[in-house]
Amino acid sequence: MSAPQIPPATAVAGLSADDEPTLLVKIFGKDRPGITAGLFDTLAAYAVDVIDIEQVVTRGRITLCVLVTAPAGAGASEGDLRATVHSWAESMHLQTEIISGRGDNRPRGVGRSHVTVLGHPLTAESTAAIAASITGTGGNIDRIFRLAKYPVTAVEFAVSGAETEKLRTALAVEAARLGVDVAVVASGLQRRAQRLVVMDVDSTLIQDEVIELFAAHAGCEAEVAEVTAQAMRGELDFEQSLHARVALLAGLDESVVDKVRAEVRLTPGARTLIRTLKRLGFQVGVVSGGFTQVTDDLRERLGLDFASANTLEIVDGKLTGRVTGEIVDRAGKARLLRRFAAEAGVPLAQTVAVGDGANDLDMLNAAGLGVAFNAKPVVREAAHTAVNVPFLDTVLYLLGVTREEVEAANTHE
Repeated sequence: MSAPQIPPATAVAGLSADDEPTLLVKIFGKDRPGITAGLFDTLAAYAVDVIDIEQVVTRGRITLCVLVTAPAGAGASEGDLRATVHSWAESMHLQTEIISGRGDNRPRGVGRSHVTVLGHPLTAESTAAIAASITGTGGNIDRIFRLAKYPVTAVEFAVSGAETEKLRTALAVEAARLGVDVAVVASGLQRRAQRLVVMDVDSTLIQDEVIELFAAHAGCEAEVAEVTAQAMRGELDFEQSLHARVALLAGLDESVVDKVRAEVRLTPGARTLIRTLKRLGFQVGVVSGGFTQVTDDLRERLGLDFASANTLEIVDGKLTGRVTGEIVDRAGKARLLRRFAAEAGVPLAQTVAVGDGANDLDMLNAAGLGVAFNAKPVVREAAHTAVNVPFLDTVLYLLGVTREEVEAANTHE
């Protein structure tokens, strides 16, 4: 036998929940301990039920909104409640407004997304344009809050009523015009689920192009740099350019490997990003058109879960000018992303890929969220979102992680 349905104690006979009289109580003023408790202590005398609460504190000023049912206590009236709340607020040097109505908040529209905006700085003009673009897609901004104030200003809009892809397309155009970074992801439990984050290495995880570091020791920097630039712009076949560049390294002593490892410079925020992701339970990997002689070292130093790259052939203590094994090129990076996801037990839709070059495009498009990091124009235009500030840990904000959470996660070493 099923349990009997018990109607709400405050329900008015003949009225549905959406028709019940309700009161929106709004409190404004200087924040200090005890305001929230004091308001609810005041309301408790009138046997009201709490339907919704929203509270925000900005630069020491509190705005507290509470939606409650109409008074239900014996002899209690809305007028009495209003007078009591106003008296309490005056004693606390607060302002208050009480609005009568019926029912709960209106239902949010179908289609819910999180829109993250990064600015350095974030201007009022940019914010206005983003908000207008959201409205133009049929979306409604339900909530806005700040994720971080440094190294960039990051804010998140909770949006309903617009399809995520439609919203992403519209905001990508606006972001490019404004010079801000905007990421749009679908709302839902998967946003906080365990994820896999896979990054490119050269000019993403690190500031350098590894083959150019090797080339400096071989005295052929200019030749290698030109071929690298053409490959990253998509003007040359990656595999052909890889073989051409590696051939210039023939004869280098293998001791150069240790020297190059020591010369590698991590991108600002790289350690913070990886450490925070790991503490959140995410798995992290790298794929590179560079070399395992460097990525294996990075994997050990940074505690990465996955790493794959090309391997320089070394015979009798010398680089032969060839690579061995499977070539990690544009298609190979996407293939490795799928392989890592399968090994990690993470659906492809829950993966995040970060890269800067044309050879990262297949990987960025295959991932649930592809992030172009300080990328070439062709990559920015094709990726789901772009980050154009030199701090790799800003990727965390695209995942809804706040700066306070980052700092808390990294307090205990």
